[in-house]
Amino acid sequence: MSLFQNIIVIIALITCAGFLSLSEIALAGARKIKLKLLDEAGDERAGRVLRLQENSADFFAASQIGLNAIAILGGILGEAAFRPYLVQLVERYYTGAWAQTIGFTLSFTLVTSLFILFADLMPKRMAMIAPERIAISVIKPIGVFITICKPLAWLINAFANLIFRLLKINTTRDDNITFDDISAIVDAGAQAGVLQQQEHHFIENVFELEERTVPSSMTTRENVVYFTLKESEHSIRQKIAEYPYSKFLVCNEQIDQVIGYVDTKDILVKIMNNQSFIQLNESTIRNVLIIPDSLTLSELLDRFRATKEKIAVVMNEYALVVGVITLSDIMITVMGDWVSPMEEEQQIIKRDENSWLIEGTTPIEDIKHALNIEDFPEWENYETIAGFMMYRLRKIPRPADFVEHEGFKFEVVDIDHYKIDQLLVTKMPVQLNQEQDQDQ
Repeated sequence: MSLFQNIIVIIALITCAGFLSLSEIALAGARKIKLKLLDEAGDERAGRVLRLQENSADFFAASQIGLNAIAILGGILGEAAFRPYLVQLVERYYTGAWAQTIGFTLSFTLVTSLFILFADLMPKRMAMIAPERIAISVIKPIGVFITICKPLAWLINAFANLIFRLLKINTTRDDNITFDDISAIVDAGAQAGVLQQQEHHFIENVFELEERTVPSSMTTRENVVYFTLKESEHSIRQKIAEYPYSKFLVCNEQIDQVIGYVDTKDILVKIMNNQSFIQLNESTIRNVLIIPDSLTLSELLDRFRATKEKIAVVMNEYALVVGVITLSDIMITVMGDWVSPMEEEQQIIKRDENSWLIEGTTPIEDIKHALNIEDFPEWENYETIAGFMMYRLRKIPRPADFVEHEGFKFEVVDIDHYKIDQLLVTKMPVQLNQEQDQDQ
């Protein structure tokens, strides 16, 4: 064949190899979620791609047969086509014994470079740009190619499967989507600008419902306002007027003797109808949901949904009330400062760029968000920053006790009856230097 004919054949081989490379990456990289959406929208080609992904052995075997055959044939034709001309070019400047070898090396390099650039690198990069769109475009011709190569592909796969069994390698692909996968998708969406900052914040908080336990969002025992059975009408009126709550616990004599709860709406209806009540009774007291403090917020949401309740009393393993939690508390956890900015400002007060005043009852998750801390050690052993301090210090803290973690110094500044009331958190010099280096 003439040089022109050889060039035409090589171009055709490069085109075929490029098509196989493009198809291989597109079919392997096409995301199942998008393909399922396209299939449900009526594009039957997406369904064929999904079926091919589930049984991809035949395709990969056929693809490798085609790519290797084309590469070998292209090398043979390219070397025969270009070597004489390159040898002549070399002999214009060098006529020694190495002229033939140099010409062969140049022709080999030229053909290999053409195949790498146009049959491998560029098609694969193109396939990664829009794998789903390309996959559904090439699925029909690829199906024909697989059918042609199926006998040889079956034989190659049989040998491959035998080797995998001998080596005890599991070739089953795990396509289950994990929490980490979803979290990574959300982070990628936020970085790409698909999700707004507040949307990203909400989704992250929803994910945390699976990990955060009830005590991280409840109203603690010492802050619970409740009525007793013998509470006077004047006292009840005063508490309703003073505290902006819609529901109050009713206890026998102390908080650990919970009987139920009252809805202020029921009491206000009586007041508006000029009905006087001397004490709480069965007509106003409702049954209250009792839950253990080991439940996660996600599990509590299921309980609320099943019981149609919106308030629950949290008890520990000793049957002592440790707090109260409502559906609104869970919503505040999800919405953050979009719902209760005043509350968060009271718990975490930023004094300047490098220091914060933080209440001891502040949940660890809120500390992580406010200070941009990745994690706390063995966080399952505590819920609040006060718990973290006690866990690390291994004692009841005193003022001026401190703990260092992730470039921050956590120092106790106020104690109220052995309870950590406030901490001063400051960035340590090493952390400051690292942030300055990143800014530069």
